[in-house]
Amino acid sequence: MLSRWPVGQGDPDAPPGPDMVWAFPLIGAGHGLIAGATGAVALWLGLTPFAAAVLALAALAASTGMLHEDGLADCADGFHGGHTPERRLAIMKDSRLGTYGALTLMLATLLKLAALAALPLQAWIPALMLAGAGSRAAILWPMARMDQARPGGLSAGFGLPSGRSIAVAFALAGAVAILMGGRAGLPMLAIGCLATLPVQIRARRLIGGQTGDVLGAAQQWAEIAILLTAALLWG
Repeated sequence: MLSRWPVGQGDPDAPPGPDMVWAFPLIGAGHGLIAGATGAVALWLGLTPFAAAVLALAALAASTGMLHEDGLADCADGFHGGHTPERRLAIMKDSRLGTYGALTLMLATLLKLAALAALPLQAWIPALMLAGAGSRAAILWPMARMDQARPGGLSAGFGLPSGRSIAVAFALAGAVAILMGGRAGLPMLAIGCLATLPVQIRARRLIGGQTGDVLGAAQQWAEIAILLTAALLWG
């Protein structure tokens, strides 16, 4: 669901249950560990911070399959390319990438590169693990509080997680935040959650609720916010 790593031979016709969301922060932390270790090794070998950041993001993209980046681009195209909710949703479902989506992906990637390049070697793994866990927990907020904009979409098919699963997810995200960020960890997690608000507000106004693409865009905003905060605090 959130990874390109093989994790067993499940039934391909049976969608994952919504109560698996408790594991989202752990999956995100794993992605962050892979990316952070890649960047840290590149820095240790003598590459420039920018080159190391590019390699770290490449490792992250390979690990995640860029599911959330796709959602970010689709939202940018749909929100800005359509004039009615129906037309916006149709554009978001289209697999082709438009100008709005391409530019948004470019700017999002540049923000991540700039944040990572500003970090010292010892902060790469903590920052990326915290961003990975925190941003995956942050998407549970719009998932739980927003109506479905497309009844037949991926998010609607996934279903609504229970309050217990969401609580466990945030507890795990908080634990990762404290372990990786110390006293700054929980405030950084809160910043990531708050960064999803602009996505939620625009999605509710423009398409009437959330979709899988909206959740992906929310994750990307949260990840960027946490990495930029890490750059400010630890850079």
